[in-house]
Amino acid sequence: MTDTAGGSPAHSTLTNDPDAPLLAAIGEGDRDAARELMQRRLPRLLAIAQRLLSDPVEAEDVAQETFIRVWKAAGRWRSGEAKVETWMSRIAINLCYDRLRRRREVLTDTVPDRADGTPGADTILTMGEAARTIKDAVAQLPDRQRLALELCHFQDATNIDAAAAMEISVDALESLLARGRRKLREILTGQEDELLAGFGGEMPVHEGITR
Repeated sequence: MTDTAGGSPAHSTLTNDPDAPLLAAIGEGDRDAARELMQRRLPRLLAIAQRLLSDPVEAEDVAQETFIRVWKAAGRWRSGEAKVETWMSRIAINLCYDRLRRRREVLTDTVPDRADGTPGADTILTMGEAARTIKDAVAQLPDRQRLALELCHFQDATNIDAAAAMEISVDALESLLARGRRKLREILTGQEDELLAGFGGEMPVHEGITR
């Protein structure tokens, strides 16, 4: 993170970032502050890791390692460009990337291929099956496209926060989103009717993921 000179920038960040005072306290060894930050941010970190890794045990490991790294680095943290939550998300994302790289061959082997015949329009998927179809399609995307979609459409991160977490520009993020949506449309071609039926004729709140 970028160091800030003088009192005003740091004070502004502390005022605008609800996690900054906690991190400052953690840097001084305050375990109560660490517990409070964990209670506040653990659900989001678990959600990010679970969506990227599709493994609850690994997701918990990533979240735990994230907090260990935060504890160790808190004393060196300075108010800067990103919020504490964004910084923590970035740590978790990088840890997920490490795990994905280690198991890339296994993931490639286990991603299910599409059947030769696309299901007919009379096949009615349940809501759970429709959601699973979308999840499987997202899992087939390149890592960075998948992460961009996960952050913006499933974690409801703003483009600015998602770009900061991925350490890329907003323009680069929007390019990843556009390419990811195009790829998803290709993967899901011919299944639109089934997906609509599975959600009772209406796509879920994240319908923009393919638009």
